[in-house]
Amino acid sequence: MKIIIDRFEGNFAVVEFDEGSGFADMPIELIPPEAREGDVINITIDRDETSLRKENIKNMMNKIFDKN
Repeated sequence: MKIIIDRFEGNFAVVEFDEGSGFADMPIELIPPEAREGDVINITIDRDETSLRKENIKNMMNKIFDKN
């Protein structure tokens, strides 16, 4: 998914969805500091990182509940 930074308002970036389906406010902390109005940001799913996090959580839960 691509979003375009339309403008900055206070602590938010107003972004437009590339598909033209509307606008949303994103907390400015989620926007790269070097980003400017008109910049395009790509949002992707990191499947490898997701799998690692799930495995880590599973391992922690097993340790907590003494499961092997």
